[in-house]
Amino acid sequence: MNDIILGIESSCDDTSAAVIRDGLLLSNVIASQKVHEAYGGVVPELASRAHQQNILPVVSEALRQAGVDKHDLSAIAFTRGPGLLGSLLVGTSFAKGMALGLNIPLIDINHLHAHVLSQFIREEESDEVPDFPFMTLLISGGNSQIILVKSAEEMEIIGQTIDDAAGEAFDKCAKVMGLPYPGGPHIDRLAAEGDPNRFKFAKPNIPGLDYSFSGLKTSFLYTLRDNLKDNPQFIKENEADLAASLQRTIIDILMDKLERAAKLYHPKHITIGGGVSANSGVRDAVERLCHKLHITPWLPKRKFTTDNAAMVAMAGWFKYQCRDFCDISLPPYARVVI
Repeated sequence: MNDIILGIESSCDDTSAAVIRDGLLLSNVIASQKVHEAYGGVVPELASRAHQQNILPVVSEALRQAGVDKHDLSAIAFTRGPGLLGSLLVGTSFAKGMALGLNIPLIDINHLHAHVLSQFIREEESDEVPDFPFMTLLISGGNSQIILVKSAEEMEIIGQTIDDAAGEAFDKCAKVMGLPYPGGPHIDRLAAEGDPNRFKFAKPNIPGLDYSFSGLKTSFLYTLRDNLKDNPQFIKENEADLAASLQRTIIDILMDKLERAAKLYHPKHITIGGGVSANSGVRDAVERLCHKLHITPWLPKRKFTTDNAAMVAMAGWFKYQCRDFCDISLPPYARVVI
């Protein structure tokens, strides 16, 4: 076949390029931006400037590692949105210019769609992938969704957050604890050493399959505030227990709705995707739930849970098989659902 897809990802603060040939990953290069750590979050203007510096060497390195000449490319897939508009403009403009210069098709990719399809990234011919249809728990800094994935082209959201996402709860609670950005990995590390039952935080009572994490954040903040009045060293002395209790509460909220959805729709497989799917507690909880319900779990490799171009190239490969190309005039978009 020799369908060779170059994927370009620039939705937030990671510049990434990847090459997939006939569904097999040949390279996946990521340039991360450390500058945002000092600000406790991503600064959009700094992110877009860094993308401009990184995108050419990243794409060149991805092609070099794949052993592919740019003239051998079948198409270029790029993240069109959602994300930071300035960052997306860099990747979109580069992809358009390169596709135009090579006279090859352009494939626009929904960033969330790509996270869902990250399950299909294969580094070896022997790597197994799930069969359609399946259910996905998509959890990241900006999204918490339960999705019925009927095919690579057809996805239905059956539950989503009505306010904050799970990743926001991890990061913002970590920030008030004084932990570095991004806070999620630090919470995960500390939770392994703490007592998950030490502190109780509020859980939402939202009907249906939708999520809410704003009340949990408020409850966590009030717990810190009230205890710090009596003990200024409260956070430092209870860091691990706070992290473990926070993580347990977030996971309980996620699993409660996921179990309801599974009992309602009876999927054969459950997958997870998005940055929060790298969390150790989340991965263990999904496996336990699937074992309980006799459902096959599919957990992506941790390196494919955060933003990366491999998932963009994979989503692009699926669309290329359908010859689903986009016009070069299409602009990027900051917000959209699957």
